[in-house]
Amino acid sequence: MNPESKRKYLLITPARNEEDNLPDVSESVTGQKVTPVLWIIVDDGSTDGTPYILEGLKARYSWIRSIRLPPKPRDITFHYSYVCKQGFDYSLEYSRENGIEYDYIGLLDADTVLEENYFGKLMGEFEKDSSLGIASGGVYYDFGGKLSREVSDKNLPRGTGRLWRKSCFLETEGYQVEPSPDSISNTKALLRGWQLRQYIDVVEIQKRKTGSGEGLWKGYVKNGWMAYYVDKSLSMVLFNTLYFSFKSPYYTGIAYLYGYFNSAVKKENKIRDTEIRAYYRKQNLGLLFSRISGILSRNSTDAKQGER
Repeated sequence: MNPESKRKYLLITPARNEEDNLPDVSESVTGQKVTPVLWIIVDDGSTDGTPYILEGLKARYSWIRSIRLPPKPRDITFHYSYVCKQGFDYSLEYSRENGIEYDYIGLLDADTVLEENYFGKLMGEFEKDSSLGIASGGVYYDFGGKLSREVSDKNLPRGTGRLWRKSCFLETEGYQVEPSPDSISNTKALLRGWQLRQYIDVVEIQKRKTGSGEGLWKGYVKNGWMAYYVDKSLSMVLFNTLYFSFKSPYYTGIAYLYGYFNSAVKKENKIRDTEIRAYYRKQNLGLLFSRISGILSRNSTDAKQGER
């Protein structure tokens, strides 16, 4: 028996007006060496051709299903996690009712194209390490056939293309309706002894720059607000500001800092989860040095270039 036939995972994808990206993304999923046992695509009130693309996919593949949410104004804080959670809840219930077995749960944004054995490679890493709870590949951008990786902490899985071990997902309370739900999931996994990893040699190509759905300025203002919301220490906020400021486009650091201090001045609400707040308040220089080390080593490990 092919050992890969034992690798079973659910996949959830939120999609809103993605008629330009969905054909390539769906081709990369249906062309995986190990396809999902169930792929739930959540149509977040699309007004373009997305619903028609989904109907075609469901007609061709019995393991693809979709749910449609009513149109709502775009919201880059809580709404994204709400849409994703509808997909997670539906997939878990549908699997239970239909006797679908799985060991992993994945999340893929509708602007991310995967290499052919993306999930197979990740599940292979899970099989090597029983303590691995969440993993992803590295996010790349395609510049005229050349791939350039978006540099980030190799110990932190990316939001798109991430895979949870089922037991880790359930133990960490699943996917919560919060801003930056992936970061919160990462934190809860770490606090329960799970390991996190980003495997940069496993390639996912993102068609939009991270945080650019409403424009980069708004995206990084939201990131600054999120830092305030989870109660990050001021030292971490200042470090992140410098980190963003040294990456093109350089104004993102200012946007991030503005988002943080604007929220602080207004004394906006913070997350109620005391476990999360305590974790971010205790982040220290050790983590800063770890991130700096990762940045300095990117020339040898992070700037992968190659033909698509």
